[in-house]
Amino acid sequence: MTYLPFIVVSLLLAGAVWQDVHSRRIPNQLVLAGLVLAFALQIVLPSGDGLFVKPFGSIGLLWSLAGFGMGLALLLPMYALRALGAGDVKLLAMLGAFVGPGAVVGIAACTLVAGGVLALVVSLYLGTLKRMLGNSVHLVAHSVFGALNGQSAAIAAPAAPSGKLPYAIAIAAGAAPYFVYAALHGASLFA
Repeated sequence: MTYLPFIVVSLLLAGAVWQDVHSRRIPNQLVLAGLVLAFALQIVLPSGDGLFVKPFGSIGLLWSLAGFGMGLALLLPMYALRALGAGDVKLLAMLGAFVGPGAVVGIAACTLVAGGVLALVVSLYLGTLKRMLGNSVHLVAHSVFGALNGQSAAIAAPAAPSGKLPYAIAIAAGAAPYFVYAALHGASLFA
């Protein structure tokens, strides 16, 4: 039974990556199925420290909901800035329902690093590195100088976007350290 959550999350992340790479979408049905499975595991299993750590068991429905909410809150600002799609935000929220609020913060931090690496690799491959770096400078300069002048935090989109990334790859890569560490050590890397 202790491997069931690993298998479930691995299949969900693999499905999300495959869908995102092929269609640039993460289907709501996949995320909803993941949420139902996460909540079901949290309800059915006896209490413990988590689905991936020792002592194995449920963190409870309330902590699962808190993890969902935290995952949603962490990436929602990037969705509001149109830097991420809604599916990416919902995918991290779904992971939060499995791991809880503390662990999803660490997974989100690793996801952002993985997303930066992914952006560099893809822009190098597509030959758009110069445009991506220019967009990054534009983003930082616009927000810093706007804030210094007392303007709102609204960020204008760059004139020449450098493309869309299948961000489910970054989310899966960001979650990998947590799941590998939990599998090897029976403890949470982040919480």
